[in-house]
Amino acid sequence: MLLNIAAYHFVRIDDPDDLAARLRERAEAADLRGTVLVAEEGVNLFLAGAEAAIDGYLATLRADPRFAGLAAKASYSRSQPFARLKVKRKGEIVTFRREDSAPLQRRAPAVTPERLAQWLDRGHDDAGRRLVLLDTRNREEVGYGGFAGALTLPIDNFVDLPEALAPHRESLADATVVSFCTGGIRCEKAALWLRDDGMDNLLQLEGGILGYFERVGGAHYEGRCFVFDERVALDPQLQPLVDPAPDPAA
Repeated sequence: MLLNIAAYHFVRIDDPDDLAARLRERAEAADLRGTVLVAEEGVNLFLAGAEAAIDGYLATLRADPRFAGLAAKASYSRSQPFARLKVKRKGEIVTFRREDSAPLQRRAPAVTPERLAQWLDRGHDDAGRRLVLLDTRNREEVGYGGFAGALTLPIDNFVDLPEALAPHRESLADATVVSFCTGGIRCEKAALWLRDDGMDNLLQLEGGILGYFERVGGAHYEGRCFVFDERVALDPQLQPLVDPAPDPAA
């Protein structure tokens, strides 16, 4: 079995090119595949490999004080879900194209998966306010599954979310709105920016859908969660839609 991780960490990086080169070298030495994005605002990782190799890679990364708090979401597969290793220097680790949206000094308030599940059971938050879940993913991802009754938007790109949400904002004013995405990274930007834009009733789901699956399971979720590799999508038990057996000749 191979260990698959998804991880991101927002932190100011003054040496992104040098860091990208070092992360590539370490990943190649550990025979890891996947995608590593590095920008001045942080890192975003999707990697798969032998469990010991992944653990060693994360330990080395966390030894850098900038990444001591990096958290990774884990799942397993019988075969390698990535064709190759890609390490890229980017302008953003998730493209949003909005000024001051990176949570480098502060982040939007978050709700834990356990608390969200309680709210969904009750149909309202702790203060009795109605609850609306906001899906920040694109329409292809939404097609694989999502939280029952969530507000979805007809977008193909994350950068289009603020405009697509604008017609709904007045009707959401009396609700507690919880934004969610695959692993949490998009909501880090969207929730912070939207709150600064006046939507102070917006929270983000800690750890995204994958974090919810890990800690709660599939309660109130319908279908699977699209992921960005050859497994295609994971169910609430973190089992893949596509998981071909390893090639015995490999």
